[in-house]
Amino acid sequence: MEDTQDIDAIAMLQDPVRRRLYEYVAAQGREVGRNEAAEAAGVARTLAAHHLDKLAGAGLLESGSRRLTGRSGPGAGRPAKVYTRARAERSVSLPARDYRTAAELLAEAAEQAGLDAGLRSAARRRGEELRGSAAPCGDLEEAMKTLAARGYEPHLEAAETAEDHEHTEHTADAAGATVRMRNCPFHAVAERFPPLVCGMNLALLEGLLGTDGAVRARMDARPGECCVVVEASKNNDH
Repeated sequence: MEDTQDIDAIAMLQDPVRRRLYEYVAAQGREVGRNEAAEAAGVARTLAAHHLDKLAGAGLLESGSRRLTGRSGPGAGRPAKVYTRARAERSVSLPARDYRTAAELLAEAAEQAGLDAGLRSAARRRGEELRGSAAPCGDLEEAMKTLAARGYEPHLEAAETAEDHEHTEHTADAAGATVRMRNCPFHAVAERFPPLVCGMNLALLEGLLGTDGAVRARMDARPGECCVVVEASKNNDH
């Protein structure tokens, strides 16, 4: 039954408008109103509202309401409907496969056997294999492209907004900028075995991005995001 629901939900993204709306909302990491989503997708607000509600009904988005003006009390206007990406994961395997259970069993065995160091070494080698003959990432923009290709959903956070997390546009050459990731590809297993899997994730990204280049990966966990961040290397002379 769950596989059927996942297939139905993912099939909804075949519609190009729905896919654009979903990808925009998912990329923001915050609540998005109908007007903003419609403008980003290049469609009318009524059409955007229709598709956003369809996506919410399928469980791909979560919806709520709040006043977008920031005001409250009389004259503040009616609450507007807002959307965020759903926290639930969707996966389809034909024929049926259960890789998650296998991953959790392997992680449990590795943790009980104290194989953290061996797992990190294997993860670092795999990252290096994925990078192949390419040089280590030369800057944060290149790192973000590499991370996006692996499903991490990177976004740039400049030093001046690290505390208040305000939604602001920045460029990858901003001083003190940090690349954070809204998605962890290993989230389900990391929730059960955080030290083991987060250490593996860090080692994988060290191998993928390189440890002797212009960027470095380090651990800096934050609720709802990947436990690893990427920043300019302190040894970078560029």
